[in-house]
Amino acid sequence: MRLHRLDITAFGPFGGSLTVDFDALSAAGLFLLHGPTGAGKTSILDAVCYALYGSVPGARQNGQGTALRSDHAAPATRTGVTLELTVAGRRLEVTRQPPWQRPKKRGTGTTLDKAQSRLREHDPASRSWKDLSRSHQEIGEEISQLLGMSREQFCQVVLLPQGDFARFLRADAEARGKLLGRLFDTRRFADMEKRLAERRRAAESRVRDGDAELLADAHRMQQAAGGAMEAADLAPGEPGLAESVLSAAAVARSTAHEQLTVARCRLAAAESAQASADRSLDEVRERDRLQRRFAEARQRAARLAERAEDRQEAQTRLDRSRKAETVAPALELRESADAEHRRAADAEARTRDLLPPPLRDAGAAGLAAAARRATEELGGLESARRAERRLTELLEERAGLDRQERADDDVLDESEAWLTGWEETRAGLQARIESAQQAAARAGELAVQCDTARKRLTAARLRDQLAEDTEDAAEQARAARERVLEAKQHWLDLKEQRLAGIAAELAAGLTDGDPCAVCGATEHPAPARKVAGHVDREAEERALAAHQSAEEHRADQEGRLGAAREALAAAGAEAGDTPTTHLAREVEELEQRYAQARDAASDLHPAREQLRQAEHEHERRVAAQREAAVRTAARAGHRERLAHEQAVLEEELTQARGDADSVAARAAQLERRAARFTDAADAARVAEGTAQRLKEADGRLADAAFRAGFATPRAAAEALLDAAAHRELQDRLEAWRQEEAAVRAVLAEPATAAAAQQPPADLTAAQRTAEDADRRTREAVSARDAAARRCAELDRLSARATASVRRLAPLREEYDRVARLAGLTAGTSAANERRMRLESYVLAARLEQVAAAATARLHRMSSGRYTLVHSDDRTGRGRSGLGLHVVDAWTGRERDTATLSGGETFFASLALALGLADVVTDEAGGVRLDTLFIDEGFGSLDDQTLDEVLDVLDSLRERDRSVGIVSHVPDLRRRIHAQLEVVKGRSGSTLRQHGVT
Repeated sequence: MRLHRLDITAFGPFGGSLTVDFDALSAAGLFLLHGPTGAGKTSILDAVCYALYGSVPGARQNGQGTALRSDHAAPATRTGVTLELTVAGRRLEVTRQPPWQRPKKRGTGTTLDKAQSRLREHDPASRSWKDLSRSHQEIGEEISQLLGMSREQFCQVVLLPQGDFARFLRADAEARGKLLGRLFDTRRFADMEKRLAERRRAAESRVRDGDAELLADAHRMQQAAGGAMEAADLAPGEPGLAESVLSAAAVARSTAHEQLTVARCRLAAAESAQASADRSLDEVRERDRLQRRFAEARQRAARLAERAEDRQEAQTRLDRSRKAETVAPALELRESADAEHRRAADAEARTRDLLPPPLRDAGAAGLAAAARRATEELGGLESARRAERRLTELLEERAGLDRQERADDDVLDESEAWLTGWEETRAGLQARIESAQQAAARAGELAVQCDTARKRLTAARLRDQLAEDTEDAAEQARAARERVLEAKQHWLDLKEQRLAGIAAELAAGLTDGDPCAVCGATEHPAPARKVAGHVDREAEERALAAHQSAEEHRADQEGRLGAAREALAAAGAEAGDTPTTHLAREVEELEQRYAQARDAASDLHPAREQLRQAEHEHERRVAAQREAAVRTAARAGHRERLAHEQAVLEEELTQARGDADSVAARAAQLERRAARFTDAADAARVAEGTAQRLKEADGRLADAAFRAGFATPRAAAEALLDAAAHRELQDRLEAWRQEEAAVRAVLAEPATAAAAQQPPADLTAAQRTAEDADRRTREAVSARDAAARRCAELDRLSARATASVRRLAPLREEYDRVARLAGLTAGTSAANERRMRLESYVLAARLEQVAAAATARLHRMSSGRYTLVHSDDRTGRGRSGLGLHVVDAWTGRERDTATLSGGETFFASLALALGLADVVTDEAGGVRLDTLFIDEGFGSLDDQTLDEVLDVLDSLRERDRSVGIVSHVPDLRRRIHAQLEVVKGRSGSTLRQHGVT
């Protein structure tokens, strides 16, 4: 990177526009930047940094960048910085303008203008500048990519602050680590340490969770083992936990299986004892049953002997009952005749009580004659009944006329009331129809407006999407341009290398005796040889093809960008500049108004339908009025005819009713009288017949009782038993006979008789013995089942614990591996003898490179006395890796850099800064830094050391570098001819260049 020109306007202490010609200053290799304190020497370096990165180092940069503006500038002058430089073979011009409060063009006050940036590239072919970008972000990315370093690295490498490096020499390892970490960006190694630590914690958590689950299974096995297993006295994550748990589980399983075998043996012994006790209990029960059976048979025989008289009496009653059964038909016939006679006499008495007193004692013939007379009188009332029914019909018909009259009056009143408001109802419905028609017209207009607004909203959304697509296309086009530039630079580099080694390529085609294509000589004593890394034609052509392919890709991306911009312009023309949110609100409002108008228009059909129904109702009401008037006139004549007919019928009925309330009542009286006389005559005839049949039944009963051997019919009736009593008595006699036979059979059984001869059976003792044996068996079964369950549970839990151990084995291996790596990278592992973190290890390698690069210059500045060396020794209890010592050749001893004097510290820090610049340059991808600035510290050097330091700085010209020294030392003004002087004044600082052409 080489600086060419810097234009400053209203920046820092510079109120006007100034230009720094770095090409003229760099021609001598060394130039001096000097001026009084506060004049603005550092501001020139700040301007360079601001042009490249858009910000200045340190606290001079505020959040908005407005603090960069000069207080001496005119109100209408805008602050700006333009830097022209060459980097990576490209000549660029960067212009940056921070935000500023400019005066308003109209009225008073100020308004804020945003920051602006511009990046241009010089085209040597056309000798003109080509705009590359005006985006802050794109320019920043482009510059950072080309320089290969951040702003912090640039300020440390290009703007060498000697005070910082002096502090670096005296700092401890932690402070050096922070500075080197910012310069070499070793955050990825720190991130790797963090990731390994996180992976270690995650693996440890998984192992602990697995161990906790394994311990839980161990506690369950301990509970299942019932005290036969000792719990592992280890915490989750401790070594040996899995082996301890599995060993204890194996011991518990062996103990449980032994206990199961013992329980099974006890169960077999208990079952054998229970079987013997059950057999003894069965024998005792059988002997007890037989003894009780014999005793019960003796008791039953005694009861039979006590009831022998009752048995004889029952047999006698059964024999007399069988004799009385021959008299039973006559008894039943006499009882039936007597009952029938009593019923007939009661019926006759009831019917005679209903007759008039004169006829109650009449015979059957007289009662029949009275019934015939009542029937004849009843037949003469039929004509009066028809007249009465007609009169009832007339009354109902007149009532119907009255109801019709009242209904017609209601119709007339209701129609009159409805027709009174007809005109108002019709006017209201017609107004609704007109309002709905107007709403329908308004809805049509709003529908067109909604459609137009929706199209604009769709176009606006497309415009926003196309804007994003355009930005993406612009980004891709920028990336394509970068790739084109990279490919072109690569091709040109290869072409330059090929041209540099073209002699070897031509020499490869030389043949002795044939003339050389370049010089024409036929002898070729020392043809050029290809060196390592020689570039041939094929490599150049491949690079050219890659450049052409990248150029085609760039053209495609440019075409896509143009198409996207055209589409964006078309969408913008249709949608306008109105924001999408505003259009969305407008569409929403139009849709709401359209919905309201459409709802109002939807009332048109219901209003028309209601008007049609109202007109139909009006016609029906008018017709109902006319029909009601016609019916009223017709009812008047009909009512007169019905009144005349009613008078005739009432006169006829008065004669037919007599003293009764009505003809029907008179007919009912005659019907009841005829029925009573008929019933009484029939009951008298029935009573006479039943009396005769009772007399005949008494004679036949007396004859049957005499023949059966009974003195009177009454004695035969008493001896006779009903079927239930007869069956009950016969069953009792049969039961006595069966009981007697059963008792004799039991007393004759040999086993029962033999049991009766034995001692009484002790059933209680036998049952107690059997129950004790059963209890012992159940206890043995429970113990056997508990032991079996314990074995099964321990087997299950052991298998589960074994599976958990197998599952945890890979996790433990991963945890051990990750923990070992994390400990090594964090510097806490015992294997890391120097307790050096990974980031410190990388920074130590960088510091070793910096020390080697700085030693080359320090050795010369100190006349071969001092050498910087890197030390990885530990200091106290801290960590090692970032130690820096100086070796004194005069004493041959190595000591800490903090022991150097002021002047020694200066040229040591200068050598360190130059060495760091070389290493950072290599780290940044080999970007050449052709312009460097060194700030202060020269006043601490004596004349000889100053000469040696200036010789070292002057030697940088051999590498085509220019070095600017920022210093107050007067002696430097005599030694360095190219100078840039900053002159301080009341109206702002100005610049003067001396010793340049």
